[in-house]
Amino acid sequence: MDHTKTCHSETRDTPNGPLIIEGPLSASELKKYHFHEQLTAFRPAPKQFEAILSIADFPEGRIIVARTENTIIGYVTYLHPDPLERWSTFNMEDLMELGAVEVIPAYRGAKIASGLLEVSMEDDYMENYIVISTEYYWHWDLNETRLSVWDYRKVMEKMMAAGGLLPAPTDDPEIISHPANCLMVRIGKNVPEKSIKQFDQLRFLQRQQYRSMREGL
Repeated sequence: MDHTKTCHSETRDTPNGPLIIEGPLSASELKKYHFHEQLTAFRPAPKQFEAILSIADFPEGRIIVARTENTIIGYVTYLHPDPLERWSTFNMEDLMELGAVEVIPAYRGAKIASGLLEVSMEDDYMENYIVISTEYYWHWDLNETRLSVWDYRKVMEKMMAAGGLLPAPTDDPEIISHPANCLMVRIGKNVPEKSIKQFDQLRFLQRQQYRSMREGL
């Protein structure tokens, strides 16, 4: 599959001054900027920047950033699902996962995360993909935000909706282990019906496996 990448850029005003949201960027482009030391939601900032640089150079990898003139203060990543995860079962070339979205505390509440998703989807090539995001309440920053699980879920849904991702049912064991967890999905308008049907099978993989087991009895 041809993973064409077309960079989009726009400036947004915030209480802390203007920001540029742009991408997808290559690793060489990302290296021009300082990666803010407070981007530590997933691992220490230097290690996370290394991970982002590696994703940027994957054929399908997409990194969109929010930056001041010289400093990255937020980002979102897109890539194929991890080979060890359920979502890679069928090795779908047109299935992408929103792997991470993060913004430093000083810019939270300024709708930067929503802006990252909006700019992501300005690339017409994203219409060729099914994009998913798996949301688990144990990954949410409930202590820092002081939000309840359900209020945080509402915030996540609103943010994801900015990129066109909406809740979708699934029988994934981790997601159904708590009612606040959810699968968010955006199906691009150019995705073929064959892929949509395959994705429906993937969403209900437990059901498919149970049916196969019953038929084998």
